[in-house]
Formats: sequence, structure tokens, C-alpha cells
Amino acid sequence: MPFVKRLLSKPLALTPVQLLLFKAGLHALFLGYLIFLGWAAVTDNLGADPVKALIHSTGTSALNLLLLTLLISPLAKHLPFPSLMQCRRLIGIYVFVYALLHLTSYVSFELQFDWALIASEVIERPYITVGFIALLDLMLLTITSPMWVRRKMKRNWQRLHNSIYLIALLALVHFSWSRKTALQEPLLYWFIALVIMLPRFNYWFKRLTPRH
Repeated sequence: MPFVKRLLSKPLALTPVQLLLFKAGLHALFLGYLIFLGWAAVTDNLGADPVKALIHSTGTSALNLLLLTLLISPLAKHLPFPSLMQCRRLIGIYVFVYALLHLTSYVSFELQFDWALIASEVIERPYITVGFIALLDLMLLTITSPMWVRRKMKRNWQRLHNSIYLIALLALVHFSWSRKTALQEPLLYWFIALVIMLPRFNYWFKRLTPRH
């Protein structure tokens, strides 16, 4: 459609005030969902197994936001909507927040803060080990996300933050492994992740292919 082509041909740039409001909306959305989950838990509206529902909801939300952070770069480029790139760090922090709450829900409600049991679960259950490694890496990315840290780390910052792709892989493995026999949902997530990563695969292939 000509109108759509004209619309997409002009970069959608937000003013500082619009960007601030957009970020405020994201905060309201992500925090609002956490408040909703907390209220549902307090009022016993999380279903027959509220603990499982809470663990699953925080975990899938973290995975959804993680995939969204990977989607932002191609979206910002192809829409075009460059202001989106300025929201990636915000969303990335919420990935860590949701992932941390996912672990906290499991440790507090399922394991009752039994530290010996927690240690054995991390060591003996591979899918928990994988998830724990992904969370530790997420924590490193969150700690090093401020601009002043980025300036100090220079090139090492980009090398560290490229581990987001490893985190995504570990998160998908953790999620798939935890679902055991119910594979439809994990397969859908793998498919979505593959589609999101296709432009990057193409870029990496071109970089690695020798030119004659």
C-alpha cells in the first residue's frame, strides 16, 4: 500500500518528552503485570496450583521480554523507529527482574529456603543449572548496563553484552527442559527465536564468508 510505504519510509523519531512518556508506559506495563500477579496470588486467583502458576508466569514473562530485546534492533532498523533502541536497556533490566522473581518464587515456595536442597537442585538438575547460569549472566549484563560502565569497559562491554545470544539459548533450553512432555509451547518459542535471529544469521554469514 502506498500510504504504508510512505509511512515506513520516514523514520519515526520521538521527542525527548515523547520518549520519556513511552518509557513511562513501559514501566507501567511491566510493573503493572507484577502487581497483578502479586494481587492474584494474595487473593488466591492463580488457579488450582498458585505456586506453579507464579513460577511459570514470571519465567515465561522473562523469556518473552528477552526475545523482545532481540527483536528491538531489527524493528528499529526496518520500521524505521530508531527511538526504540533507547528502550532496549530498560526492557533488558526487566528481563533480569522477572527472571530473578522466577527464581525467587521457586526458592521460596517450592524449596522453602532450604539452602542445602537449593544447592543440590542447582547441581543435580541440569535444567535448573542451565537456568541459573543464564540468570548469573543476566545479572552481569544488568550491572554493566549504565552508560558510565559502558564507557569504562570500552570494547569489552560489547563482548560481554554479546552473551545475550548465549543467554537466549540457555533460557530456551531451560524452558524446554522444564516443560518435560509438553513440547508445543517450547517449540513455538524456538520458532519465534529462529525468526528473530534470521537477520543476524544472515549478517554473520556474510561477515564470515570470504570475499573474492
